[in-house]
Parts: sequence; C-alpha cells; structure tokens
Amino acid sequence: MVVLRALVLALSDMLRPSLLGLVGRALLLTLAVLIALQASVTVAIRLFAPHDLDLPWLGTVAVGNLLSWGSLALLPVLALVLMAPVAALFCGMMSDNVASRIEGIHYPARRGREQSFRAGLADGISVMLIVLVFSLAMLVLSPVLGPAAHLLFYGGNGWLLGREFFQSAAVRHLPAVEAAALRRSMSGKVTAAGTMVALLLTVPVLNILVPVMAMAAFTHLYHLSAAGSDPRSRYPRG
Repeated sequence: MVVLRALVLALSDMLRPSLLGLVGRALLLTLAVLIALQASVTVAIRLFAPHDLDLPWLGTVAVGNLLSWGSLALLPVLALVLMAPVAALFCGMMSDNVASRIEGIHYPARRGREQSFRAGLADGISVMLIVLVFSLAMLVLSPVLGPAAHLLFYGGNGWLLGREFFQSAAVRHLPAVEAAALRRSMSGKVTAAGTMVALLLTVPVLNILVPVMAMAAFTHLYHLSAAGSDPRSRYPRG
C-alpha cells in the first residue's frame, strides 16, 4: 500500500543527519507551545478563581494556589490533544524545508518550487485554529459521545491534517487549484495517511517526531502516487 510505503520511507528519513536539525526545531516548537498553554491556564486560574475559600472544619484554604498547581496534572492530557494543532502549525512553518530536503535525497530530478513562508504560515495558523477547536470540542463532548468521540477525533483530525500536509507537498509542483483537485482525487489515500498521522500524534514521546515525519511522508506520497500515475504531471516518473 502506497500510504504505508510513504510512512516507512519517512520514518527511515528521521535517522538522516540532514533532518536532525528540523526534528530539534520541531521539539523546541512543541515544548514552547505546551509551556505557553500551561502558563495561560495558570494565569487564567489565578485571575478568575477565588484566592481563598472558607470550608467547614478546614478553615481558610488557598484554593487559587491549589488549582493552579493542580493544573499541571492536566498537562499530559492537553499535550495529547494539542499535538494535532501543533502539527498543523508546523506544516505551515517548516513544510517547505522538510519537503526540499526529502526531494533532494530521493527525488533530485523532480524537486519542487520554494513556497512563500508568510503564505504557508498563514495557512498553518488557520488550520491550527480549526484543528484546535475541533480537538477541544471532541474532548468536551467525549462523555456524551462515548467511543464515537475517539472515531470522530482521529477521523476529523486525519482529514484536516491530510488535507493540509498533502496540499503543502503538492503545491510545490502544481498551481494551488490543480493541487487541490489532485488532493480530492486522492482523498482516500490522503485521509488514510492523515488518520495514521493523527494516531501517531497521540503516542507519547514518538509524537515529537511526527510533525517532521508527516511532512516527509506526504512528500513521498505525492511522488509515489501522484507524480508517478498522473500523465499530466510536469514531473512524470522516469
């Protein structure tokens, strides 16, 4: 299956020295977002929660301090939910760098055009916000939806992430309209790859590598299936 082959190639690429710098930057970005989130939660609690509360038999309890320190316990859960939005943001910020290096290694005769960082960042931020709202909604609704919440979480994020990552890979070779049309024609493969990425993003420790690996995988997916099978491609497989 071409999706699995793309993922295996991307995983092996993570061991290449030329990508270690990007993996390190992705790690720093992830930690920065998580720290910023935790700081925001702590500040919100201190601003809006009561500082002290009089309780029977216990007297005055510093509720604000207890809640702010207790919020640290939520960090692992929030980290799992936030990795999908972080991946979307990473796609906008660094997808061109990853794709360029992958193509230089595997497809030197079919390298794509460099894309505008500003446009990619704007797209990444917009998709990040959509993924964030969707992920938080699934988290809040999980007691009501039950097991369906997990299916919706992975399926919805898989569709959103697949759409963004594949578009970023394809637009290096095709105009945006043609890239979108190609993505729609490959919607099954794109969504399947995106869902696998969404699953990997919830695996602790490994999920730190996933944003880089995802962009590498979708670059491979484009070249293995789109460029190889589409006779109209400007980069036909030789």
